[in-house]
Amino acid sequence: MVTISNLEFSYGSHRVFQNLDLTFDEGKIYGLLGMNGAGKSTLLYLMSGLLFAKDGTVDFNGHNMSRRSPNALADLFIVPEEFDLPAMTFERYIKLNAPFYPNFSRETLDNCLNGFGMTADMNLARLSMGQKKKAFVCFALATNTSLLLMDEPTNGLDIPSKSQFRKVVAECMTDNRTIIISTHQVRDVENLIDHLTIVGSGKMLLDMPVAQICDHLTFGDFKLGQQPDGAIYSQPSALGNAVVCSRTAGDDETPLDIELLFNAVVANPDSVKQAFAAK
Repeated sequence: MVTISNLEFSYGSHRVFQNLDLTFDEGKIYGLLGMNGAGKSTLLYLMSGLLFAKDGTVDFNGHNMSRRSPNALADLFIVPEEFDLPAMTFERYIKLNAPFYPNFSRETLDNCLNGFGMTADMNLARLSMGQKKKAFVCFALATNTSLLLMDEPTNGLDIPSKSQFRKVVAECMTDNRTIIISTHQVRDVENLIDHLTIVGSGKMLLDMPVAQICDHLTFGDFKLGQQPDGAIYSQPSALGNAVVCSRTAGDDETPLDIELLFNAVVANPDSVKQAFAAK
């Protein structure tokens, strides 16, 4: 689907990526995480052909994205963190933009809008930022592109809308589609993603399926003074300490705590790597 090879990119003298190699396979929903300034948005823009690498390649289904092939652009869609929509009805917006996407589905669009309690006759100029984001996400899902990139898609959404966001994304996922969600709001996507990619310091820090992570690590809360053997990272929690541990034989599988894992990878990357290598 997407293969990134030996990627180098800089903003002036600030190097964002150096010799970065990553692969995003079809049929998966990826969570793309990183500290502020780690290059998450930049990576999405490089994949969509909106930025160009200093060196290396970004290949999407056989297309070098630096060449911005019309066939490639018709099969991907990006929802940036910040965007403007024109002062027109959503129906007019659909009529003007849907023809650029050969697999666009009006049925999918209407189903997504209905889920959010919205209709296509709304005037985009009169919507709040959260409403605009919901409308844009609905259009993005309806394009049925093979690659869908989303940058902080739940920012500005209220709690019920975040729940509905997870629902419509899951319903629109297929075996032939790849969805990459870059976010700091990890709780919003914790039960949605099936592969986690963490970038930092110009390189990949973690790139692993959720199932494999949960096979190697356990996550839990412990009272102060009761930190278990095999703990590789801990942080204060309401119950005492939230702890990441190496999973050993006989340990029950626990749900993935993405925020806790991210903090562990950033604070103690070597211990996390050792935990994965040990099993």
